[in-house]
Formats: sequence, structure tokens, C-alpha cells
Amino acid sequence: MKHSSVKPSSQRKAMYQAAYHARRKMLSAHLSPDLRVRYGLRSIPVRKGDTVRIMRGTYAGVEGKIRSVDLKKFRVTIDGVTREKADGTTVYVPIHPSNLMVVKLDLSDKWRASRLEALAKAKEAEEAEALRREMEAEKEGGEKREEAG
Repeated sequence: MKHSSVKPSSQRKAMYQAAYHARRKMLSAHLSPDLRVRYGLRSIPVRKGDTVRIMRGTYAGVEGKIRSVDLKKFRVTIDGVTREKADGTTVYVPIHPSNLMVVKLDLSDKWRASRLEALAKAKEAEEAEALRREMEAEKEGGEKREEAG
């Protein structure tokens, strides 16, 4: 979504008028703490087959696999999260991905797996570079103190 307005109404309008390839990114959920450490990411677009835990609402605490992702309505359905309608039929309850936490990723797609690994390596390299710069800055600071003293 390439929109810079801070108005909530403009944000909503941009979201509902977004193209489907952009909507996929909007349907992101937080990663569990162990996945966050492993991949160096805070959230990821959800996908059919991912195992998630519901964090908010009536079904909080329930874990299940994502059954379907509805890009039009910005909702996902999860195995085991159903309710009974007045006529007795059982329907899946649609849930917004912001209320979910991904606990297990579906890595059957080789492209997704390789992309996650590449992102994790890049994050590691970035952290190592930041640490190296910090050490150099400390060294330079120590040398300047010695010269002054």
C-alpha cells in the first residue's frame, strides 16, 4: 500500500481499494517468539497451511491450521474454529490475521523456505556489522581519551 495519508478514512479507503497482490502483505500475523528469533522477522503474511494460535476474541487460545485466506474480506478461517448457525449448519468463523500468532510455518513451498532463510542470514550479517562498528567506535573513543590524558 503506497499511501502516505495519516487520515484513518484515507487509510481505510486505500486498504479496501488495494490490488490483490498488495492485500496479501496486509494479511500478516505476528510470529511466535521462537520463530521471531529464528528468522529475525516480527510478522509474516499468513498462508494456507500455517499453524496459528488465536490471541484475541471468543476463540483466544485455540490453535489450528489455516484453512483458507480471504483476500477480499481480509479474513482467514482456521480448522476447528466453527460455530453453529440457527438452522443447525456449522460454519467456519472468519478471523482477522492481526488477532493471530503464527506458531508453525508451512515450508512446503521451497521458494518461501529459501526466502525466509535468506532473510535470516541477512539479519545475522546486519547484526554482526553493527556489532563490529560498535567495537570500532569504542576503540576510537579509548584512543582519543589516551591522547587527551
